[in-house]
Amino acid sequence: MDSDVIIVGAGPIGGYLGKSLSDNKIKVIQIEEHLEIGRPFQCAGLVTPSAMDKVGLHDTTLTDVWGARMHAPNGSSIEIGSPSRIREHVVCRKRFDEAVVRQGVDSGVQLLLGTQIIDAVLHDDHISVTIRNESGEHKLRTRLLCGADGAHSWVRRHARLGKPPETMIGFQVEAIGYPGLDGILDMYTGFNIAPGLFSWVIPNGDTHRIGIWVRSKDVDERSCEMLYDYLTKSSQFTERFSDIQEVARYCGPVPAGVLKRTTKERIALFGDAAAICKPTTGGGIGPGFEQVDLMLPNLIKALNKDDLSESNLRRIERKIDSIRKHHRRARQLRDLFLTEVDDAELNDIFDVFAKPEVLELINELGDIERPVPLGLRLLKDVPEFRKMALKATWSILTGA
Repeated sequence: MDSDVIIVGAGPIGGYLGKSLSDNKIKVIQIEEHLEIGRPFQCAGLVTPSAMDKVGLHDTTLTDVWGARMHAPNGSSIEIGSPSRIREHVVCRKRFDEAVVRQGVDSGVQLLLGTQIIDAVLHDDHISVTIRNESGEHKLRTRLLCGADGAHSWVRRHARLGKPPETMIGFQVEAIGYPGLDGILDMYTGFNIAPGLFSWVIPNGDTHRIGIWVRSKDVDERSCEMLYDYLTKSSQFTERFSDIQEVARYCGPVPAGVLKRTTKERIALFGDAAAICKPTTGGGIGPGFEQVDLMLPNLIKALNKDDLSESNLRRIERKIDSIRKHHRRARQLRDLFLTEVDDAELNDIFDVFAKPEVLELINELGDIERPVPLGLRLLKDVPEFRKMALKATWSILTGA
């Protein structure tokens, strides 16, 4: 056997998975189709404090975010957060990704860059994997194949594990010249800016990351580039963008909702490949690390016993049902407060948010990682939102 595990993809989730397995004396080969880690860059680069603590890579942080200015369609705004509590670390994704993968290599992971997987055949006691790189095609035998190969996962498609329940499109520009505030990100809403979701401007050291993310079904014939052009050139916020100069552009899918099945016999999916991104922000690093941590102990036992049957991996997969449940409720609350309301309703929601007692509640309970408790309190405690509570399903209110 060439390895116990082959991991396809060397992003942060694949890197964290590789290190976690190798630390437990599992022989790991990790393959990455690109010649560089962290390229192409397709992420806002936000890492929550809890996720950062798992890898200890604070030196990759460009700036810290403690608050947000949220702008309604009519131009009104609220500011939330406090400098005393860091909400997100904005990292250099190339340095962060490289460092996470390096931790795995230092632990014993064999990393193959510039290498593609082109076939995988299941046998009774292993999977035969065919890879291709500059030296030609090679066959490797492994006991478990893990797909951490992103939104377009080859492993997911090859194993026929279905499509993500929800896919958003993310578009981002890195630019200089935006008059932002230190430690604060801006969020812009409205049908003409980001129908159903929002646009963001994230401080990034000497630059800002200006992004749009939307569900593909909400944009009609408009592209993310057209929405970006409207925000920066035609909206009531145009003056803020008048002096920006673009440095780079990126675009990519954001899969969310968690696949119904993320495992098959001798196959498991992780991170974006498993559609693990948060439906409220699109963040995938924190949930991806959490998925690895939840599945790892039983996965180690299964590897040591060579019990990688479909039924046993399905039992191991149930460990992430808590993520599924939380993301489902978060998506339902997102729909109530943002995605399924029109601009007039959204303006009314912002008016309620601006009330001192509601702002106090938001600052007390607001958590990017765990938005559900705040959403439930808003529905239950704020009189103006009780009509929304009537629309809420039983599963939102009870978690059933």
